[in-house]
This record gives sequence, structure tokens and C-alpha cells, in this order.
Amino acid sequence: MENCIEIKQLSKQYQNSTDYSLKQVSFTVQKGDKFGIFGPNGAGKTTLISIMTGVLKASQGDVNYLVNDQKELLKNRLYNIGYVPQDFSFFEELSPTQNLKYFGALYNIPPPSLKEKIEDLLSVLGLSHVAHKKANTFSGGMKRRLNLAIAIINNPEVLFLDEPTVGVDVQSKNAIMTYLEQLNKQGTTIIYTSHHMNEAQDFCNTILLLDEGQKIACAPIHNLLAEHHEDRLENLFLKLTGTAYRD
Repeated sequence: MENCIEIKQLSKQYQNSTDYSLKQVSFTVQKGDKFGIFGPNGAGKTTLISIMTGVLKASQGDVNYLVNDQKELLKNRLYNIGYVPQDFSFFEELSPTQNLKYFGALYNIPPPSLKEKIEDLLSVLGLSHVAHKKANTFSGGMKRRLNLAIAIINNPEVLFLDEPTVGVDVQSKNAIMTYLEQLNKQGTTIIYTSHHMNEAQDFCNTILLLDEGQKIACAPIHNLLAEHHEDRLENLFLKLTGTAYRD
């Protein structure tokens, strides 16, 4: 498979901190993969995703996006990236339609195409019946689905998901994961992090395991399970990162 992202010796030290949140992390993501990033609390998962999406700057190292095997600057790829952060990233006093019109306009999507895209997204994510209601009246699952709709309004080539199903019911979780599978089959590369190990094992092809800002493992999930003689990702996770409390 063709590589689409190359991370080289990435480190991050926040201002006024003596410790590194990331320490010389290197890996590649293949085009069309479902790539999981996992680790205990404080391992550096969100920091890594924030650097890969341009939200944060690295202290050291490089993030290279590859187009036809040629390196391209992150700033030139932002229109081809979608990002679902852990926190809700929309205007709660606006409706789904208003939010999607706003974010779609930022990508310069022509109004006729944007209108059709909004209708499709609201339908497939089960939000058509609340298309014109304020988002601050929504359940957690509805807000998560709106977060996802905003992230994919631009038809991204690479979609980043930071805990996309946290705090939602079984039905919403199933709907979100089913739609993500469809997006991936259509060619979207997905980079995903979650604390739900069973969900992750069912969804991901490749995993990166971080602990204390360092890469512990990075390989296809079935290879890692076989190598460590485990059949469940949760057991592998505990074997490689320990069972002590993490804050």
C-alpha cells in the first residue's frame, strides 16, 4: 500500500514543562488504512493528533503528507483533512444546518453542492428531523454525530477522530462506527483514538501504542496480537503498558 503520512522523530515539550509529551515518535500511515492511536491517559495521543492536524506545532521533528510519493507541506493539505476533536467543535446556539453552512463556506464549497451535501449528511447521520433545531438541545449522541458531519463536510482524504463515541448510547455508537466503515471503504484514510478497546479491535487495521510520550509498538493489529500471544487488544494493552493507575 502507498504511504500517505510520514512522521519523523516527532517531539513536543509544552511551555513551562520540564517533560516531553512526545519523545522522538516515528511511524507511517498507509493510504486507506484504519489506523488506531492508543495509550493510557497522558500518553500523548491528543498531542500527536493535534500536531498532525496543524492545531499544535511540534518542538522537533517532521509531519510529511505524501501525494504520489512526493512530500507536501501540512498547510497545503488542510483542505483535505477532517478532524473530530474530543470536545464538541460547533456553535451550540445554531442548528445543524446553520453549522454545516458555516463550516462548508470556510472550504469554499459552492452553495448548490453544499446544500446537497448537508442534506445527505443529515440524512445518513440521523439528524434530518432536527436540521433546524438548536444544537444545545441535543443529546450527547446527536452532538457527536453533528461533530462528525462537520468534520467530513469537505470530503476529506484523511479523517482524524479523537474519542468519537465517548459518552454516547449503543445506537449512536453503532451508527457512527458503521458510517466510518463506509467512509473508509470509499477511500478515506482514518486515524482514530479511543479508550474503547473492543471497539478499536473491531475497527482498526493498524495500531500505534504510546506510553509516556514514546512509541511502544506500531504494527498491524493481528501481528501484534500474535506476537504477544493475546487474542484481545485490552490484554495486549495492559501487558505492554502495565496495570498501574494513570492520571
